[in-house]
Amino acid sequence: MPKVHRDGSRTQGLDRLELTRFLQIAQTLTVHHGALAYLLGINALRASEAAAVRIEDYADTLRGYRVLHLVGKGNKPATMPLTVPVLRVLEACRGQRTTGPLILRPVTGNPIDRRDAYRMVARIAKAAGIPRHISPHSLRHAAITNALDAGVPLRDAQILARHADPRTTEHYDRARGNLDRHGVHFLTAYVAGV
Repeated sequence: MPKVHRDGSRTQGLDRLELTRFLQIAQTLTVHHGALAYLLGINALRASEAAAVRIEDYADTLRGYRVLHLVGKGNKPATMPLTVPVLRVLEACRGQRTTGPLILRPVTGNPIDRRDAYRMVARIAKAAGIPRHISPHSLRHAAITNALDAGVPLRDAQILARHADPRTTEHYDRARGNLDRHGVHFLTAYVAGV
């Protein structure tokens, strides 16, 4: 069978306004929902990665940034900066604790797992009035897609997503066919000295 070229991701991500609403509503549910939403929707973590975050994992500062150390897909270590809004939400979730798993089940206080992340995301989506099925991967997709829509260069979006191949990241770019952003415009202006 010939390979069928997939032109884009099939995952239903959130647009900018939906992502903003999702993050706002998550914080109103519990601090744990808020932390999960920001790790998935801003830092583009996978469900298992977000569930595994420990308080000690984001205690370091590198080059003036608070950073999150994690082990990603394929046991690949990664370090990513935490923006102020993300750090605020993580600190609220941490509370007075200094060690241990960051995100806990709101009722039992036990650490969450990947399945809990799915349930928490579904609860946030329902509370936010998002009518379609939203999964943790939908938030990762939203983070990558919205970064590309915001003008983040493909290489930087690839680093955010921690994709080994830029073609994987390219599948998330909804504006690939936008002729207004085509490279010939920039090249023509550059050559013309504009």
